[in-house]
Amino acid sequence: MNRRRREYGAYYHLVAELRLDRDRHLNYFRMNAEQMDHILSLIGGQLTRQTTNYRQSIEPKQRLAVTLRFLGTGESFTSLAFQYRLGISTVAESVHMTCQAIEQQMMASQFPRPTADADYRFTFVQVGDFGRTSDAGVFSSSALGRAMEAKGLSVPADFPLPGSGVQGPMPYTMVGDSAFPLKTYLMRPFPGNRIPRWRQMFSYRLSRARMVVECAFGILSSRWRVLHTRINVKPENADSIVTAACILHNYLTNPSENQRWVEEAEERGEVLPPVRNMGGKGGCREAYDVREKLCTFFCSIEGRVSWQDNMV
Repeated sequence: MNRRRREYGAYYHLVAELRLDRDRHLNYFRMNAEQMDHILSLIGGQLTRQTTNYRQSIEPKQRLAVTLRFLGTGESFTSLAFQYRLGISTVAESVHMTCQAIEQQMMASQFPRPTADADYRFTFVQVGDFGRTSDAGVFSSSALGRAMEAKGLSVPADFPLPGSGVQGPMPYTMVGDSAFPLKTYLMRPFPGNRIPRWRQMFSYRLSRARMVVECAFGILSSRWRVLHTRINVKPENADSIVTAACILHNYLTNPSENQRWVEEAEERGEVLPPVRNMGGKGGCREAYDVREKLCTFFCSIEGRVSWQDNMV
């Protein structure tokens, strides 16, 4: 069967036809033909193998096609092997080779030194921690967490909030959910439900700011549906697959198309699993002070409730 792949294999027929239909090509590979060709120009050299007297080598573009289909659907290697008339081991090798090549050749360009981004691109990625490790633990041990703690990134200096009066300069911060620790550079919501309304207001505003993050993960998992499946490969290969999906996410993200991917995720009713391992609730005194000052600021600009409001 595999020897007749040029006659019946998906790559030589279906894939060739898809290039004539932009929408179907996008639906099948999760990118258009031009984007696929550009990625191939970046990584094709690492996907080339020598043809021998005993075996015809698999073209780099076919390896890329198989990988994109795997990432886009989460289909098993066996299923893809039948469609493309390749050996199961060849499909597995192609996926691992391609994901490693994407990581090696595209990581630097798609993940430059972190600044800011509100267009659903990731600025930092860490893959490979154990599932039992809390989000707070993962963050603290990551290169980003260590750099923020050591003030080793080019974070702007503290600056007064507009109209904040006597509060003085405030630090620039990241926003996180309740799984993350409270830091001067990392704000999280107040814990619990029975809290004063002015604290509810702060948590609401923080959650609104975090929607960009949630949507980014929605777009990532909507495009690369392998993230909704059990990835049955060795851990080191799973790391490479997830990293490649994040890199391709940044490469392909276009502000004009983001809403389409968000809506697709919502229509399917699919979201990534919620956090299970919560981080510690502690924080330094300075971090608590920053959060309280932000609460005061939100209350002053909203003018909704007073500090003396009763518990709800």
